Amino acid sequence: MESKKEIYDLIPQEYYPKTLLFKSKTELNKVLKGIEENEIKFPLIAKPDIGLRGTAVKKLNTIEDLKLYIKNANFDFIIQDLIPYENEIGLFYVKLPNKEKGILTGIVAKEFLILKGNGKNTVRELLEKDPRFELQIPALEKEFPLLIDTILEENKNVNLVPYGNHCRGTKFVDASHEITPKMIETFNEICSKIDGFHFGRMDIMYNSYADLEKGKNFQIVEINGAISEPTHIYDPKHSLLYGWKELTRHFHYMYLISKANKKNGAKYLTFNEGVNEFKNHHKHYDKILEF
Repeated sequence: MESKKEIYDLIPQEYYPKTLLFKSKTELNKVLKGIEENEIKFPLIAKPDIGLRGTAVKKLNTIEDLKLYIKNANFDFIIQDLIPYENEIGLFYVKLPNKEKGILTGIVAKEFLILKGNGKNTVRELLEKDPRFELQIPALEKEFPLLIDTILEENKNVNLVPYGNHCRGTKFVDASHEITPKMIETFNEICSKIDGFHFGRMDIMYNSYADLEKGKNFQIVEINGAISEPTHIYDPKHSLLYGWKELTRHFHYMYLISKANKKNGAKYLTFNEGVNEFKNHHKHYDKILEF
């Protein structure tokens, strides 16, 4: 329930893609001018400034795609460079305010909705073979009306949803075993440059774990703060009890951080202010769901 652009502004530029914020219903020519001046090329990514689990996140290939997005976007939106790396993870970072170093509490790897053709079945038929993918058919019918009933060539792969969102068909896999002392050291250095960042999940696109460990060849898609989840709990191999334990562990970290920050004079919302914030964001989310 926070502005993505305000969060990006806290992050050193080298760690995230070029990002522009536009108000709802900004004229196409003004958006195109901003894109040209900042050397952002098609294809590019468009998404709401205040997001809702991947809703209205779109890869735009042409000016016509952009024109349609602006027409339908009844909310402030962000335009970004397309990140050139194929792999995506969510990496959870925790640092107590009275500690010099933080820890990585989990990594979730993301398996996108990728179909492999067999030269016999249509895209729809291939989707129907997987219970996870089948749930995405109504949305994909709207997004790919010509492709959905086309036979996919043998051995041809197509990534229908190149965004790592659980509710859009991505499978979450616990990759916490990839955490190493060197990776913790690297992200302590990176996160120390983000003012006030003590708790949250960084969604990251990267080339390889070896490069990521060294802080090379990666970009931050976004950072989710106090409301973020340790999404490695959604690996199908994990039990409900495991999920509860991990959530409880992270809630306790959040409590310790909040207690320390309050003691250090941090401002916080009163109950009534929180209720009003929730109401305002609920109205905003209705606009996104109408997209």
